[in-house]
Amino acid sequence: MQAIVKAASKPGAEVQRVAVPEIGAREVLVRVQAASICGTDLHIYRWDRWSERRIHPPLVFGHEFCGVVERVGDEVSTVQKGDFVSAEMHVACGRCFQCRTGQRHICKDVRIIGIDMDGCFAEFVKIPESNIWKVDPAIPVDYAAVLDPLGNAVHTVLAGDVAGLSLAVTGCGPIGLFAIAVAKACGAGPIFASEPHPYRIKLAERMGATVVIDSSKTDPAQEVLAQTQGVGADVVLEMSGNPAGVRQAFQMLRRGGRISLLGIPSKPLELDLANDVIFKGAVVQGINGRRVFETWYKMQALLKSGALDLSPLITDRMPMSDFARGVALLLSGNASKVLLYPDGTRSAT
Repeated sequence: MQAIVKAASKPGAEVQRVAVPEIGAREVLVRVQAASICGTDLHIYRWDRWSERRIHPPLVFGHEFCGVVERVGDEVSTVQKGDFVSAEMHVACGRCFQCRTGQRHICKDVRIIGIDMDGCFAEFVKIPESNIWKVDPAIPVDYAAVLDPLGNAVHTVLAGDVAGLSLAVTGCGPIGLFAIAVAKACGAGPIFASEPHPYRIKLAERMGATVVIDSSKTDPAQEVLAQTQGVGADVVLEMSGNPAGVRQAFQMLRRGGRISLLGIPSKPLELDLANDVIFKGAVVQGINGRRVFETWYKMQALLKSGALDLSPLITDRMPMSDFARGVALLLSGNASKVLLYPDGTRSAT
């Protein structure tokens, strides 16, 4: 089969012919219809310090996709050939304290398909039955291919109350933009968004942000405070991981408000804990991945309701063999979600 392979410990990736995965008794072979390039894939492509420590080439990478079940193992009972599926790509160990207490999304020994084992930038991908998600046929292929990052947004937004509350999103990459749409669908408002890149500023407006702040020109924290008569936002979702963005997120949060942190800083950073957390009585949450499978049920319900229009965020579509072109588009900042099709054509959406 054709696959995108990180063949060596250096920048770049190659289109190669590799063997179709062999499946075990409790595994499922999925024919990939569409896959999406993630920020993590850009790290792997560029071969940064994180990739050097985590990735062991050769690796077929990619972890956002949807497809159709091609074959199932002898002991698989919940899916069958022809089912339309996606998957939770975090494979929990099932044995650690977190897994045994309903928190498998933060499994201590998690392995991630497309990072620790071969992923979905290929014609076929192998998935444990326990990680398969049967997609409702009413959901289009293009949306089903981005359930992984959409799930990050749904988890972050719905980690607390949002209906009738003011909400701010710092960092309008794809997940931040998804979060704006989810927050709007769930009744939050006004919704503030801060972002320095002109292309993403326009997308934030299209996704329904009430006020979009160009953080390259205006201090977002001061603007949110001004817009809320000095109170601050009830809820802040920090999606950038940028040190300045994180500090501004805490500063724009109202006293007693909730801040949920999904963005990952590249190194440790300094916070004013006394003024921005302790004296504020802030509720601070670390958000990792998706709650399995609670988040999946919620986002599928949101999509089926018609409350989420994700089409502005799917900016480019191309054959999987054009992967390098998709990476270049994303690195330029002038794309949001780039979809890849293994058969070279856009599937029915």
